[in-house]
Amino acid sequence: MKNIKDYLETIDQVINKGPYEDTWESLREYKEPKWYKDAKFGIFIHWGVYSVPAYGNEWYPRNMYVKGSKEYEHHIKTYGKHKDFGYKDFIPMFKGEKFDADEWMELFADAGAKYVMPVAEHHDGFQMYDSELSGFNATKMGPEKDIIGALKKAAEERDIVFTASNHRAENYWFMSGLREFDSGLEDIQFQEPYGYAVKLFENDDLHETTHNIHSQGPSTEHLDNWLVRTCELVDKYQPKIVWFDWWIQNVAFKPYLKKFAAYYYNRAAEWGEDVAINYKFDAFAKGTAIFDVERGQLASIRPRLWQTDTAIAKNSWGYTENNDFKTPESVVCDLIDIVSKNGCLLLNIGPKSDGTITQEEENVLRSIGKWLKINGESIYDTEYWSTFGEGPTEVIEGAFNDEKRSPFTSEDIRFTYNAPYIYANVLKWPDNNNVVIKSLQKGSKYFAGDIMDVKIMGYDDDLNYKQDEEGLIVTTSKTINTTYPVCLKIKID
Repeated sequence: MKNIKDYLETIDQVINKGPYEDTWESLREYKEPKWYKDAKFGIFIHWGVYSVPAYGNEWYPRNMYVKGSKEYEHHIKTYGKHKDFGYKDFIPMFKGEKFDADEWMELFADAGAKYVMPVAEHHDGFQMYDSELSGFNATKMGPEKDIIGALKKAAEERDIVFTASNHRAENYWFMSGLREFDSGLEDIQFQEPYGYAVKLFENDDLHETTHNIHSQGPSTEHLDNWLVRTCELVDKYQPKIVWFDWWIQNVAFKPYLKKFAAYYYNRAAEWGEDVAINYKFDAFAKGTAIFDVERGQLASIRPRLWQTDTAIAKNSWGYTENNDFKTPESVVCDLIDIVSKNGCLLLNIGPKSDGTITQEEENVLRSIGKWLKINGESIYDTEYWSTFGEGPTEVIEGAFNDEKRSPFTSEDIRFTYNAPYIYANVLKWPDNNNVVIKSLQKGSKYFAGDIMDVKIMGYDDDLNYKQDEEGLIVTTSKTINTTYPVCLKIKID
């Protein structure tokens, strides 16, 4: 096992000799990677020990210890009393016997994904990689495989950018419910994978306390451990993005976030790579990392690159036996809306504990890929246009709102740009085959040039178009029968 104190000294040495210092002023010199701006679409993977019980969601390890919760009752009924069968007893059942990194990556390539992000460590404290800081990892227990290493190799063989997420911050309090009853762990000081199991919150009001007050932080021991584990992940696997979940905006993390960013960016400078950090809420200073919105979108263009992370399953990030899945059409519409506003979509799947991907999620991914093979030109390598779009449907801005919008209509159009083309994705093709793009009317405040040509991507069809005071009016001679968005490729001068 590595010594944490020695690793902390190494971190300081790397910061001291690199171009970035651990200050917001220095970190603001960070530049967004071009590859990230161009990629637009990635795959998130929530796979871990929590996929064994496959009940509730990936917060099973916390909720199984919350008295009165459905997970608490389910656990006793299915596995027995907690003191006889705790969360760690799921680890030997997490075998991943059908896991095949190459099969996964072939599917992601077929889906049109340009980057992939497995969860390296979730709140449950079980690492999915070969760690020298803890024995509770997938190389030494459970599958007895370096899952992160295998996925990195498979991704890079297919020119898919490898990235990783780290959710360890919350492990400090995640399983605090085990102190409230005879769990067999109620008196622990620190024990992996349960962490410190500190009870920070009254009435289990996690989000209200940690999002708005930020008053009670973790111990120095936990913070040091968090920093060293995260830097180890960087050193071993060189991910081009490190994604963080929400609790790092607690004020106690601020100096550690600056240290990590300086260390990561300096290491990337040594590698000659362009990397990024994803954060939520106000964890990082603006301009020092890439802002991320969980299960939500923005209402308008954000000039600085941003990202949505969401899942195909509406109710869980990890696999459960009763997941409720989104349709591929709705995901494609969200992808288009996000890209039109200068964002990227990180779309999650939750494999089963044996390492297989559900048929429902595979179908969604393959359907997205079919659309992108025809229309990807309007997504990849594009930038935002003068306006993101038009139409009556409002996207509610902010986290956890991605299921609150109304279905898009034939008047809802989203734009992207790659000179000399404007791409106009009609999110629902009209029954009368007549599209009016008001943003391209004569004398438009968004566009004063000439329209040279209009084509429909993926359809060999004669069309007529004219530009007048109403807009650019496009009419097809044949009916287009599709439930997916249709892209108009507009050449301008």
